[in-house]
Amino acid sequence: MFRFLGILMGISVRTGSPLALDIAPPMWKLLVGLPLSEGDLIEIDKDYVTGIHYLRDLANKEEEFEAIDMPFSTPGAAGQEVPLSSTYLRINLANRKQYVQSALEYRLHEFDHQVQAVVEGLAKVIPVPLLSLFTGEELRTMVCGHPDIPLDMLKSVAVYKGVEYTSPLVQWFWETLESFSPTERSLFLRFVWGRTRLPRNIADFRGRDFVLQVLDKYQPPDHFLPESYTCFFLLKMPRYSSKQILIEKLGTL
Repeated sequence: MFRFLGILMGISVRTGSPLALDIAPPMWKLLVGLPLSEGDLIEIDKDYVTGIHYLRDLANKEEEFEAIDMPFSTPGAAGQEVPLSSTYLRINLANRKQYVQSALEYRLHEFDHQVQAVVEGLAKVIPVPLLSLFTGEELRTMVCGHPDIPLDMLKSVAVYKGVEYTSPLVQWFWETLESFSPTERSLFLRFVWGRTRLPRNIADFRGRDFVLQVLDKYQPPDHFLPESYTCFFLLKMPRYSSKQILIEKLGTL
C-alpha cells in the first residue's frame, strides 16, 4: 500500500496533477532524506514530548517514580505498547534518562519502514536521488500543489466567454473568491475542476484554461445557480444582477 502511494506521488510530480494528501510535515522531511529532530516530534505529538521531559527532569524524587509506576515501554502510533528494553521492566530514577533516550529514538524512527516503502514507489517514477535537492515543504508542494489556492495564478489562466474581463460581473466574481476562506476556495475549485488544489506553477496547467462563461439562457438569471463541467475546467454562470446575488449563489456550491 505504501509503495503504491509512492507511485501515485511520483505520477503527481511528473504530471503536475496535485494530490490532496494530509500527511504530517515531518514525513515529508523523511521522504527527502532529512533526519527528524525532537522539534519535529513536538509538532505532531507535543503532549508525548512534554511527558518524557517531565520524567527526564525529575531528580532525587524516587517517591514520585514509585507513584507513577510506569513500564519501560512506550505507546506506538497504533496504540500498542512497545517494550524498549530487555533489561528493564519499569522506569525508575536510575534508568529514566535511558528511557527518555530510547523512547525518543523509537518515536523518531517509528515510520522508517513505511517511508522506505513510499520512497521505493517514488523511485519507479522519478529519480529519487534528486529529492535530496529539495526541502520537505518543497516536495509537499510538488506533490500536493498550493493548499491556499492563489487567485493570482487562477486569474492568469482564466478566459472569458460571453462577457468582458473588465465587466462588473467579472470583478464581482473575483472579489467574491478573494473574500472566501481557504476551505471555501478549495470547495469552489472542487466544484469547477474536481480537485481541491491548484498545480504548483503555471506550466503544470499544461495549457488548461479556467473558462468562465456567462450565458443569457438563464431567465430570470437571479433564480439560477452556476453550473460546472469539471472535465473542461468550465464554470457557466448566469448574468447576475448584483454582487450580493453572486455571493449568495457561489456560497451555496
